[in-house]
Amino acid sequence: MNGINRIKWLLALGVLLAVAGCGKPESARETASPESGATAPASAHADWPIFRGDPALSGVAKGDLHVPLSLAWTFKTGGPVQSSAVVVDGRVFFGSGDSNVYAVDLVSGEKVWAFPAGDIVEAPPVALNGMIYVGTAAGQFHAIDSASGKSKWTYRTGDKILASANWFAEGKRTNVLIGSYDYFLHCVDAATGASNWVYETGNYINGTPAVAAGLTVFGGCDAVLHVVSVSDGAKRGEIPAGAYVAASVGMADGKAYYGHYENEFQCVDLQSGQTIWRFRERNFPYFSSAAITSDRVLFGGRDKRLHCVNRNDGKPVWQFATRGKVDSSPVVCGDKVVVGSDDGRIYVVSLNDGAELWSYEIGEPVGTTPAVAGGRVMVGSEDGNVYCFGVVR
Repeated sequence: MNGINRIKWLLALGVLLAVAGCGKPESARETASPESGATAPASAHADWPIFRGDPALSGVAKGDLHVPLSLAWTFKTGGPVQSSAVVVDGRVFFGSGDSNVYAVDLVSGEKVWAFPAGDIVEAPPVALNGMIYVGTAAGQFHAIDSASGKSKWTYRTGDKILASANWFAEGKRTNVLIGSYDYFLHCVDAATGASNWVYETGNYINGTPAVAAGLTVFGGCDAVLHVVSVSDGAKRGEIPAGAYVAASVGMADGKAYYGHYENEFQCVDLQSGQTIWRFRERNFPYFSSAAITSDRVLFGGRDKRLHCVNRNDGKPVWQFATRGKVDSSPVVCGDKVVVGSDDGRIYVVSLNDGAELWSYEIGEPVGTTPAVAGGRVMVGSEDGNVYCFGVVR
């Protein structure tokens, strides 16, 4: 029985996949006092179109980020915002626990449109070619016109979608990759929503599939790192991950970087399948995806720390301590790192030595990945708000 027929068979019989996963992927006061004044306008050309910034999920933003930052606007939704935002063409797109996908003006914070998605939206959207692609907790995957907020098509998986999709181009056609709790990675045509192929795994797929060099790499609750050809969905490798992988895998130069539930962060060579290095310090799992620079790897831990290690050997460079677990995935922008914490704060720290440069107390856990574009930082919170911070003039 092939993958597509198995999905139809499961749905026809009404087989219910378990709701609980092995772990989810993902009044204010400033501690740095900026000068009074309005925030500088965001660059019209600044984009952060996908979770982690690019298809390889590097977690590195373009440009520079200047501190101190000031609160530019907040946007209130009707539920917790666990969906990380994306930014394209002067608009911010994100989902909410109130079952809507929102488009908000980057400069003013005013609502442009709201799309009723039919269920909770924890997954970050993908902005691509004038479209917004996003999944829901009901397993629906929507293609939405980014200008109007109107539905173009809907593709249904067999269970919930908690992570962002990814994409790749093949000739003149663009395809979208979707990981689901139905145990399958789905590849669909971005223009029509027609299925190209499905790839079966042994358990839930929690994270976003990374894409680079014709391959997609992802982990999940089957404790396996899957290496798959994007062109036809053929298996290229299965690498034992060591434990459940709740976060997304980052790719760079033929290597994969990821943490897992058994308190370890790893670098793996995708061609040989060999582990290059392991980072293990305290007995706390890693639910944060890595930011990967030319010489460093940064990731949060449930030990309440942001870790920075040497990319070549995994040796510690510095640690930054927060007061809560760090499931938020860090973003590097220039010489700075932005990350949230369950202590209710968003932080900007120095990439060089981990020194705190600025922080803002939201007051509710911040587990989403910040979106960094045009000198602004957007982040969602459990309090139902999206916060936008900009530079003071």
